[in-house]
Amino acid sequence: MRAVRYHEYGGVETLVVEQAPDPRPGPGEIRIRVAAAGVNPVDWKVRSGAVHEVLPVDLPAIPGRDAVGVVDETGEGVQGVSIGDRVFGLGGVTGATAELAVLSAWAPAPTTWTDEEAAGAGLASVTAMGGLKALGPLKGRTLLIEGAAGGVGSAAVEIAVAQGATVIGTASERNHEFLTSLGAVPTTYGTGLAERLATLAPDGVDIALDTAASGSLPDLVAIVGDPARVSTIADYANAHRLGVRLANAENDSTLLAEASELGRQGRYTPRIERTYPLERIAEAHAHAERGHTRGKIVVRVSE
Repeated sequence: MRAVRYHEYGGVETLVVEQAPDPRPGPGEIRIRVAAAGVNPVDWKVRSGAVHEVLPVDLPAIPGRDAVGVVDETGEGVQGVSIGDRVFGLGGVTGATAELAVLSAWAPAPTTWTDEEAAGAGLASVTAMGGLKALGPLKGRTLLIEGAAGGVGSAAVEIAVAQGATVIGTASERNHEFLTSLGAVPTTYGTGLAERLATLAPDGVDIALDTAASGSLPDLVAIVGDPARVSTIADYANAHRLGVRLANAENDSTLLAEASELGRQGRYTPRIERTYPLERIAEAHAHAERGHTRGKIVVRVSE
Protein backbone atom coordinates (compact mmCIF):
# COMPACT_ATOMS: atom_id res chain seq x y z
CA MET A 1 0.00 0.00 0.00
CA ARG A 2 0.99 3.66 -0.37
CA ALA A 3 1.54 5.37 2.94
CA VAL A 4 3.14 8.39 4.53
CA ARG A 5 6.05 7.37 6.74
CA TYR A 6 8.93 8.87 8.67
CA HIS A 7 12.06 6.85 9.40
CA GLU A 8 13.41 9.12 12.13
CA TYR A 9 12.07 11.75 14.50
CA GLY A 10 12.34 15.28 13.16
CA GLY A 11 10.70 18.02 11.12
CA VAL A 12 8.25 17.82 8.25
CA GLU A 13 11.12 16.99 5.90
CA THR A 14 11.17 13.47 7.40
CA LEU A 15 7.76 12.69 5.87
CA VAL A 16 7.83 10.60 2.69
CA VAL A 17 5.15 8.88 0.59
CA GLU A 18 6.26 5.31 -0.14
CA GLN A 19 5.21 1.69 -0.27
CA ALA A 20 4.63 0.04 3.13
CA PRO A 21 3.39 -3.38 4.27
CA ASP A 22 -0.38 -3.83 4.45
CA PRO A 23 -1.60 -3.87 8.07
CA ARG A 24 -3.86 -6.65 9.32
CA PRO A 25 -6.63 -6.24 11.90
CA GLY A 26 -6.30 -8.10 15.17
CA PRO A 27 -9.13 -9.35 17.40
CA GLY A 28 -11.78 -6.65 17.86
CA GLU A 29 -10.32 -4.50 15.07
CA ILE A 30 -11.29 -3.66 11.51
CA ARG A 31 -9.32 -2.55 8.48
CA ILE A 32 -10.56 0.20 6.18
CA ARG A 33 -9.59 1.36 2.71
CA VAL A 34 -8.89 4.96 3.68
CA ALA A 35 -10.55 7.85 1.86
CA ALA A 36 -9.17 10.60 4.12
CA ALA A 37 -7.29 10.95 7.40
CA GLY A 38 -7.22 13.68 10.03
CA VAL A 39 -4.14 15.67 11.04
CA ASN A 40 -4.03 16.31 14.79
CA PRO A 41 -1.55 18.04 17.10
CA VAL A 42 -0.52 14.65 18.48
CA ASP A 43 0.64 13.63 15.00
CA TRP A 44 3.36 16.26 14.67
CA LYS A 45 4.29 16.03 18.34
CA VAL A 46 4.91 12.29 17.95
CA ARG A 47 6.72 12.76 14.62
CA SER A 48 9.03 15.44 16.02
CA GLY A 49 10.03 13.24 18.96
CA ALA A 50 8.75 15.84 21.44
CA VAL A 51 6.64 13.24 23.27
CA HIS A 52 8.69 10.09 22.61
CA GLU A 53 9.10 9.38 26.33
CA VAL A 54 5.31 9.31 26.77
CA LEU A 55 4.28 8.02 23.33
CA PRO A 56 7.14 6.02 21.85
CA VAL A 57 6.57 4.56 18.37
CA ASP A 58 8.31 1.94 16.29
CA LEU A 59 10.10 3.50 13.32
CA PRO A 60 9.41 3.79 10.47
CA ALA A 61 6.00 5.07 11.52
CA ILE A 62 2.87 6.17 9.65
CA PRO A 63 1.39 9.37 11.14
CA GLY A 64 -2.29 9.73 11.93
CA ARG A 65 -4.79 8.44 14.43
CA ASP A 66 -8.20 8.93 12.80
CA ALA A 67 -9.62 8.23 9.35
CA VAL A 68 -12.71 7.44 7.29
CA GLY A 69 -13.09 4.70 4.73
CA VAL A 70 -14.81 1.53 3.66
CA VAL A 71 -14.37 -1.63 5.70
CA ASP A 72 -12.40 -4.27 3.76
CA GLU A 73 -11.43 -6.74 6.50
CA THR A 74 -12.60 -7.54 10.03
CA GLY A 75 -10.72 -9.13 12.89
CA GLU A 76 -11.79 -11.99 15.12
CA GLY A 77 -14.88 -11.30 17.23
CA VAL A 78 -15.98 -8.17 15.39
CA GLN A 79 -19.75 -7.81 15.11
CA GLY A 80 -22.16 -5.17 13.88
CA VAL A 81 -20.12 -4.04 10.88
CA SER A 82 -19.81 -5.52 7.40
CA ILE A 83 -17.35 -5.43 4.52
CA GLY A 84 -18.22 -2.38 2.42
CA ASP A 85 -19.61 -0.26 5.30
CA ARG A 86 -18.41 3.36 5.38
CA VAL A 87 -17.09 4.13 8.85
CA PHE A 88 -14.97 6.68 10.67
CA GLY A 89 -12.90 6.06 13.74
CA LEU A 90 -9.63 5.72 15.58
CA GLY A 91 -6.65 3.43 15.51
CA GLY A 92 -3.39 3.61 17.41
CA VAL A 93 -1.24 6.68 17.91
CA THR A 94 0.05 6.08 14.36
CA GLY A 95 -1.11 4.33 11.22
CA ALA A 96 -3.98 6.30 9.65
CA THR A 97 -2.36 8.25 6.79
CA ALA A 98 -2.18 5.34 4.37
CA GLU A 99 -4.31 3.51 1.82
CA LEU A 100 -5.17 0.90 4.47
CA ALA A 101 -5.59 1.53 8.20
CA VAL A 102 -6.62 -0.55 11.21
CA LEU A 103 -9.24 0.91 13.57
CA SER A 104 -10.02 -0.24 17.11
CA ALA A 105 -13.01 2.11 17.57
CA TRP A 106 -15.45 3.16 14.87
CA ALA A 107 -19.01 4.18 14.00
CA PRO A 108 -21.02 4.57 10.80
CA ALA A 109 -20.07 7.71 8.89
CA PRO A 110 -23.29 9.71 8.41
CA THR A 111 -24.31 10.24 4.79
CA THR A 112 -24.62 13.92 5.69
CA TRP A 113 -20.83 14.13 6.14
CA THR A 114 -18.30 14.32 3.32
CA ASP A 115 -15.22 12.11 3.57
CA GLU A 116 -13.24 15.16 4.68
CA GLU A 117 -15.72 15.94 7.46
CA ALA A 118 -15.81 12.32 8.63
CA ALA A 119 -11.99 12.17 8.62
CA GLY A 120 -11.92 15.15 10.97
CA ALA A 121 -14.51 13.74 13.36
CA GLY A 122 -12.85 10.85 15.18
CA LEU A 123 -10.34 12.31 17.59
CA ALA A 124 -12.05 15.71 17.82
CA SER A 125 -15.42 14.27 18.82
CA VAL A 126 -14.20 11.78 21.43
CA THR A 127 -11.89 14.43 22.92
CA ALA A 128 -14.64 17.04 23.04
CA MET A 129 -17.16 14.61 24.51
CA GLY A 130 -14.68 13.42 27.13
CA GLY A 131 -14.11 17.00 28.23
CA LEU A 132 -17.83 17.79 28.28
CA LYS A 133 -18.90 14.60 30.09
CA ALA A 134 -16.44 15.44 32.88
CA LEU A 135 -18.59 18.51 33.57
CA GLY A 136 -21.87 16.66 34.08
CA PRO A 137 -25.25 17.48 32.50
CA LEU A 138 -25.13 20.45 30.12
CA LYS A 139 -28.80 21.28 29.59
CA GLY A 140 -29.67 24.71 30.93
CA ARG A 141 -26.11 25.54 32.00
CA THR A 142 -23.79 28.27 30.73
CA LEU A 143 -20.56 26.77 29.42
CA LEU A 144 -17.35 28.63 28.59
CA ILE A 145 -15.10 26.96 26.01
CA GLU A 146 -11.55 28.27 25.88
CA GLY A 147 -10.11 27.84 22.38
CA ALA A 148 -13.49 27.30 20.75
CA ALA A 149 -12.48 27.69 17.09
CA GLY A 150 -10.02 24.78 16.85
CA GLY A 151 -10.76 21.20 15.88
CA VAL A 152 -11.78 20.03 19.37
CA GLY A 153 -13.21 23.39 20.42
CA SER A 154 -15.55 23.70 17.44
CA ALA A 155 -16.74 20.11 17.96
CA ALA A 156 -17.37 20.86 21.64
CA VAL A 157 -19.40 23.95 20.76
CA GLU A 158 -21.80 22.10 18.47
CA ILE A 159 -22.12 19.07 20.73
CA ALA A 160 -22.77 21.23 23.82
CA VAL A 161 -25.34 23.36 21.99
CA ALA A 162 -27.06 20.15 20.83
CA GLN A 163 -27.24 19.06 24.48
CA GLY A 164 -28.91 22.27 25.57
CA ALA A 165 -26.06 24.39 26.92
CA THR A 166 -25.62 28.11 26.41
CA VAL A 167 -22.09 28.31 25.04
CA ILE A 168 -19.64 31.20 25.20
CA GLY A 169 -16.49 30.54 23.18
CA THR A 170 -13.15 32.33 23.18
CA ALA A 171 -11.23 32.86 19.96
CA SER A 172 -9.39 35.56 18.07
CA GLU A 173 -11.67 38.18 16.54
CA ARG A 174 -11.22 36.78 13.03
CA ASN A 175 -13.01 33.61 14.21
CA HIS A 176 -15.96 35.26 15.95
CA GLU A 177 -18.29 34.98 12.96
CA PHE A 178 -17.34 31.31 12.71
CA LEU A 179 -18.23 30.73 16.39
CA THR A 180 -21.56 32.49 15.92
CA SER A 181 -22.33 30.14 13.01
CA LEU A 182 -21.73 27.18 15.37
CA GLY A 183 -24.22 28.54 17.92
CA ALA A 184 -21.79 30.08 20.42
CA VAL A 185 -21.55 33.59 21.79
CA PRO A 186 -18.01 34.68 20.85
CA THR A 187 -15.53 36.68 22.90
CA THR A 188 -11.78 37.20 22.88
CA TYR A 189 -9.44 35.34 25.22
CA GLY A 190 -6.82 36.77 27.53
CA THR A 191 -6.72 39.81 29.81
CA GLY A 192 -10.13 41.07 30.87
CA LEU A 193 -12.01 37.82 30.16
CA ALA A 194 -13.83 37.88 33.52
CA GLU A 195 -15.06 41.41 32.85
CA ARG A 196 -16.28 40.51 29.35
CA LEU A 197 -18.08 37.48 30.72
CA ALA A 198 -19.82 39.58 33.36
CA THR A 199 -21.51 41.40 30.49
CA LEU A 200 -22.18 38.35 28.33
CA ALA A 201 -23.38 36.12 31.19
CA PRO A 202 -24.71 38.37 33.98
CA ASP A 203 -25.97 35.30 35.87
CA GLY A 204 -22.49 33.77 35.81
CA VAL A 205 -20.71 30.94 34.03
CA ASP A 206 -21.50 27.48 35.41
CA ILE A 207 -18.78 25.32 33.84
CA ALA A 208 -15.71 25.69 31.64
CA LEU A 209 -13.82 23.51 29.17
CA ASP A 210 -10.23 24.33 28.23
CA THR A 211 -9.06 23.07 24.84
CA ALA A 212 -6.19 25.53 24.40
CA ALA A 213 -3.64 24.92 27.19
CA SER A 214 -2.85 28.63 27.04
CA GLY A 215 -2.18 28.92 30.78
CA SER A 216 -5.68 30.22 31.54
CA LEU A 217 -6.80 27.41 33.89
CA PRO A 218 -6.39 29.52 37.07
CA ASP A 219 -8.59 32.20 35.48
CA LEU A 220 -11.22 29.64 34.48
CA VAL A 221 -11.32 28.26 38.02
CA ALA A 222 -11.78 31.78 39.37
CA ILE A 223 -14.56 32.49 36.86
CA VAL A 224 -16.67 29.41 37.71
CA GLY A 225 -15.62 29.28 41.36
CA ASP A 226 -14.74 25.60 41.68
CA PRO A 227 -11.98 23.52 40.02
CA ALA A 228 -14.40 20.57 39.86
CA ARG A 229 -16.48 22.58 37.37
CA VAL A 230 -13.57 23.01 34.99
CA SER A 231 -12.15 20.37 32.66
CA THR A 232 -9.18 20.45 30.28
CA ILE A 233 -8.13 18.22 27.42
CA ALA A 234 -4.72 19.82 27.08
CA ASP A 235 -3.19 21.41 30.20
CA TYR A 236 -1.96 18.35 32.09
CA ALA A 237 0.52 20.10 34.37
CA ASN A 238 -1.83 22.77 35.69
CA ALA A 239 -4.81 20.41 35.91
CA HIS A 240 -3.09 18.30 38.56
CA ARG A 241 -1.88 21.36 40.42
CA LEU A 242 -5.29 23.04 40.50
CA GLY A 243 -7.52 20.00 40.93
CA VAL A 244 -9.15 20.51 37.53
CA ARG A 245 -10.73 17.53 35.79
CA LEU A 246 -8.48 16.09 33.09
CA ALA A 247 -10.09 14.35 30.12
CA ASN A 248 -8.03 12.05 27.90
CA ALA A 249 -9.08 11.06 24.38
CA GLU A 250 -10.11 7.41 24.36
CA ASN A 251 -10.81 5.01 21.52
CA ASP A 252 -14.47 4.72 22.49
CA SER A 253 -16.96 3.44 19.90
CA THR A 254 -19.86 4.58 22.10
CA LEU A 255 -18.73 8.21 21.91
CA LEU A 256 -18.15 7.89 18.17
CA ALA A 257 -21.68 6.52 17.79
CA GLU A 258 -23.06 9.54 19.70
CA ALA A 259 -21.18 11.86 17.36
CA SER A 260 -22.44 9.88 14.36
CA GLU A 261 -26.04 10.21 15.51
CA LEU A 262 -25.68 13.96 16.04
CA GLY A 263 -24.25 14.13 12.52
CA ARG A 264 -27.16 12.15 11.11
CA GLN A 265 -29.55 14.59 12.81
CA GLY A 266 -27.68 17.56 11.32
CA ARG A 267 -26.68 18.82 14.78
CA TYR A 268 -22.92 18.24 14.47
CA THR A 269 -20.83 18.78 11.34
CA PRO A 270 -17.04 18.55 11.72
CA ARG A 271 -15.52 21.81 10.50
CA ILE A 272 -12.63 21.52 8.05
CA GLU A 273 -10.22 24.39 7.56
CA ARG A 274 -8.13 22.85 4.79
CA THR A 275 -7.69 19.60 2.88
CA TYR A 276 -4.37 18.48 1.38
CA PRO A 277 -3.61 15.65 -1.05
CA LEU A 278 -1.43 12.84 0.30
CA GLU A 279 1.62 14.10 -1.61
CA ARG A 280 1.47 17.40 0.31
CA ILE A 281 1.54 15.81 3.77
CA ALA A 282 4.52 17.96 4.81
CA GLU A 283 2.46 21.11 4.17
CA ALA A 284 -0.42 19.68 6.17
CA HIS A 285 1.83 18.98 9.15
CA ALA A 286 3.47 22.40 8.89
CA HIS A 287 0.03 24.03 8.87
CA ALA A 288 -0.95 22.03 11.97
CA GLU A 289 2.25 23.00 13.78
CA ARG A 290 1.54 26.70 13.25
CA GLY A 291 -1.70 26.29 15.21
CA HIS A 292 -4.59 28.76 15.31
CA THR A 293 -6.65 26.61 12.96
CA ARG A 294 -10.36 27.05 12.39
CA GLY A 295 -11.60 23.48 12.58
CA LYS A 296 -9.62 20.50 11.33
CA ILE A 297 -6.88 19.79 8.79
CA VAL A 298 -7.44 16.71 6.65
CA VAL A 299 -5.38 14.68 4.16
CA ARG A 300 -7.15 13.13 1.20
CA VAL A 301 -5.75 9.64 0.65
CA SER A 302 -7.85 8.30 -2.25
CA GLU A 303 -10.36 9.69 -4.72
